[in-house]
Amino acid sequence: MSDPLDAVLRLVRAQAALVRRFASRLSGLHGVSLADFTLLLRLSQAPGGRMRRVDLAEALGMTASGVTRGLAPLERIGLVTREPDARDARVAYASLTATGRRRLREMTATAEETATEIFTAPAWSGETIAQLSTLLTRLGGTGLTGD
Repeated sequence: MSDPLDAVLRLVRAQAALVRRFASRLSGLHGVSLADFTLLLRLSQAPGGRMRRVDLAEALGMTASGVTRGLAPLERIGLVTREPDARDARVAYASLTATGRRRLREMTATAEETATEIFTAPAWSGETIAQLSTLLTRLGGTGLTGD
């Protein structure tokens, strides 16, 4: 017998455990939050490593003001910079700096190591991980490229 509420609550608890694990590693080794990492990662995937703040907010499922608040500390530590649009003074882009790109590579290596630790064999085969990914996509989850 399936119980949708039980499934949702298990998913919420699993998500919270994963967030804690990733946040702990990223904060401890790189001084950034999981939210910082996902913001930097999404920014890195944009053409030229830059996006309008409103587009970044949409891609991350955040508000524009939430993205602005998230970018502020990353700007202060030199990982992101604000670039004005040459044609429209009302538009500003968030752009990864060279330091931001280098630090993001280090963060990504940590995140990949953490993910590999979580999905160790034999409990998790490649096929099982693919099935989980498919199921999460059906619930609205997106991967690294937003698909």
